[in-house]
Amino acid sequence: MNAIRATWKSGKIVPDGPVDWPEGCRLLIEPAPEGPVSIGGREEDWSNSPEAIADWLAWYDSLEPLVFTPEEEADLTAWRQEVKESTIARMKERFEGHGE
Repeated sequence: MNAIRATWKSGKIVPDGPVDWPEGCRLLIEPAPEGPVSIGGREEDWSNSPEAIADWLAWYDSLEPLVFTPEEEADLTAWRQEVKESTIARMKERFEGHGE
C-alpha cells in the first residue's frame, strides 16, 4: 500500500487523490510538515565538520563507476531521442494555441 497526501477539512480527512487501500485496513495519521517535501534530510541538518566531510568523500570515492554495455548505451541514446522528440512535439502543441 502506498502513502497518500490528504487535507484535514471540517473534521474529516480528504485525500488529494484516489486511494486504493483495502476496506478495513488500519491507518496511521500524522500531520505532514509544511512546505516542500525534503528527501534525504534538510541541508541545515548536515554537518560541515572536517570529519563529516571526510566521511562523505570516502563514501563518494568508494562508488564504482557506472559502465554501460554497447547495447545499454544504444538503448539509452534511443530513449533520450524519444524524450527529446516528445518534448518538442508537446511544446509545439502548446505554442500553437497561443498564436494570433
